[in-house]
Amino acid sequence: MSTDQSPAGQAPPVPFDPELGAALTIIEQQMSGTLTSVDVIPELRQSMDMMPAPTAEQLSRDGAFEVEDRVVPGPAGAPDITLLVCRPAGATTPLPALYHIHGGGMVFGNRMVGVDVLLDWALELNLAVVSVEYRLAPEHPHPAPAEDCYAGLAWTAEHAGEPGIDPDRILVAGGSAGGGLAAAVVLMARDRGGPALIGQLLLCPMLDDRNDTPSSLQMAGLGIWDHAANEVGWTALLGEARGGPDVSPYAAPARATDLSGLPPAFIDVGSAETFRDEDVAYATRIWQAGGQAELHVWPGGFHGFDMMVPHAAISRDAAAARLRWLRRLLAP
Repeated sequence: MSTDQSPAGQAPPVPFDPELGAALTIIEQQMSGTLTSVDVIPELRQSMDMMPAPTAEQLSRDGAFEVEDRVVPGPAGAPDITLLVCRPAGATTPLPALYHIHGGGMVFGNRMVGVDVLLDWALELNLAVVSVEYRLAPEHPHPAPAEDCYAGLAWTAEHAGEPGIDPDRILVAGGSAGGGLAAAVVLMARDRGGPALIGQLLLCPMLDDRNDTPSSLQMAGLGIWDHAANEVGWTALLGEARGGPDVSPYAAPARATDLSGLPPAFIDVGSAETFRDEDVAYATRIWQAGGQAELHVWPGGFHGFDMMVPHAAISRDAAAARLRWLRRLLAP
């Protein structure tokens, strides 16, 4: 990572929360590599594969959840996709469901990423969790990831009775790239007359391929996912179209010209990260279109701070705010 000195005329970086900043120093020392170009993605994936994902047995939490993979049809003409389904054991009635899309900059990750946190919410609120395995860029550029996520959502709603889900109480959630894809499938569902979702939980979502907001430039070289890494992720997804005039809102939801008619949104982001300004703008535009959005900007938070430093005071505050929103959303 680079130093925190700013080019002439550019605002200095936002300082990290002291507790998070101390942890970030250690995290950076342990990182196995840097996303400097599309070419290094396979190597970085291999280093991440050395960190095993939780098994179905571990996710069951000693029998608290019934855990299974379901292979369901993918988009037209594309391969089938796998959905990880976790349902509280012994549930006898259809349950609300959280449809989860994992993060990883559009180029990393799998359906297991981030599920542990969701199961905490599922225990608290008696939810089912469905996590989708989508194809990754650059091998599978847009529209493959978004279409995979939408196909999994459509199947979940249409076949809700099979995993014991209430089709009228499905919300979409995701963090980082998963947050951007979650926002995209919400737009797709609206535009295609698809599932009637009750909410969208967007955690530090990756929304804007143009990568030119003040926060993207202000925090360049700092934190976990900076301006350079963001450019690589979007280039992997969009190729030469990145930043140009013809990018679909289903690839980069910040490109949407109409944010009306969307389900209530929860959006949060750190003040000291690349995505701060695009996320604040997205919430603002939802309000301007007459919609509901709850926005939190966590002071001194870097990208993914709550997952990487979950016991920090600000991380606990962020987790509590999300749970409160979910509880209100799901109240009878």
